[in-house]
Amino acid sequence: MSLPEPSSSGRFGEFGGRYVPETLVPACQELEAAFREAWADQSFRDELDGLLADYAGRPSPITECHRLSAELGVRVLLKREDLNHTGSHKINNVLGQALLAKRMGKTRLVAETGAGQHGVASATAAALMGMECKVFMGEVDMERQALNVFRMRLLGAEVVPAMSGSRTLKDAVNEAMRDWVGTVENTHYCLGSVMGPHPYPWMVREFHTVIGKESREQCAKLLENEIPDVVTACVGGGSNAIGIFSGFADTTAELVGVEPAGGAAVGRGVPGVVHGMKSYLMQDEFGQVQEAHSISAGLDYPGVGPEHSHLSSIGRARYEQVTDDEVIAAFQLLSRTEGIIPALEPAHALAWISRDRAKLAGKTVLLNMSGRGDKDVGQMMEILG
Repeated sequence: MSLPEPSSSGRFGEFGGRYVPETLVPACQELEAAFREAWADQSFRDELDGLLADYAGRPSPITECHRLSAELGVRVLLKREDLNHTGSHKINNVLGQALLAKRMGKTRLVAETGAGQHGVASATAAALMGMECKVFMGEVDMERQALNVFRMRLLGAEVVPAMSGSRTLKDAVNEAMRDWVGTVENTHYCLGSVMGPHPYPWMVREFHTVIGKESREQCAKLLENEIPDVVTACVGGGSNAIGIFSGFADTTAELVGVEPAGGAAVGRGVPGVVHGMKSYLMQDEFGQVQEAHSISAGLDYPGVGPEHSHLSSIGRARYEQVTDDEVIAAFQLLSRTEGIIPALEPAHALAWISRDRAKLAGKTVLLNMSGRGDKDVGQMMEILG
């Protein structure tokens, strides 16, 4: 079972929709129609599956963490999206969108990025398919993720700093949407998460359901037709989480998203509109968007994908918060026990498992290892000395 489609107005319950300038309504409608047609076309699906296998390296394996499990008293399984080409889950969605853009006759991709992984994946797909690529990235994030900035430029992309507001992911999204408004005839906005105006939250989720489908099959084999007690993933916009949740939504597995304490849109937000969607959003009493904070550039976002808001509101998933200090400890813990250096983003989910180990004792927990930690090593060197 995959999660259901949104309503005809692009909503998951009360969340979602299409709150965009009038000039972008036709572009969103064109994209929805093109995606529906492509997703129903077996030749498109076969081409994407071929790229995911032969270029991205799917299926990604599941690794059982024996030493970590012994230390925590929890059986921990990792879905290894960090082993994909470009080092994260982002390539699944980007290859799908780039193929779709080419099918639509677009010659240029524009993207936003926080930690740089989506930007790197977008630049990679553009290079593969001979398309132009422009990536907006907050100036603060460009400083702490300098390695990924270099990778994007090496791949031929133009990387433009977002200088407004907090100069992080929220502001990069603003700049990318502005660019799209002015160049929509030849440009596809390759949005990096399950957020934004309809059809993006649904379309990006569908491109990531490959994570959930693989995980369900792999767990059935590994656990002898049982399912994990808990499926967990970090949540910023929430694409890696919704991808793995999709494979277990119809089971008894508990679904747990883990947000940064300084950017907990589900935990601390209220319904509001940002970046073309209605969702939980961190805002003050006057409705102004509050700045998010996270040690992880990829989770430094004040909102969350609307489907996560819906899953929370109906009680199908719950959302925990962890602090930067807990994330730093988890980053070191996995590296030391398993020889796997995680990205700071999925280290949030591991931080929650570590903190709640007593409650989780004896359970089997599947964690989506959404990215590898190469990009964060420089930042961690400064923190840890």
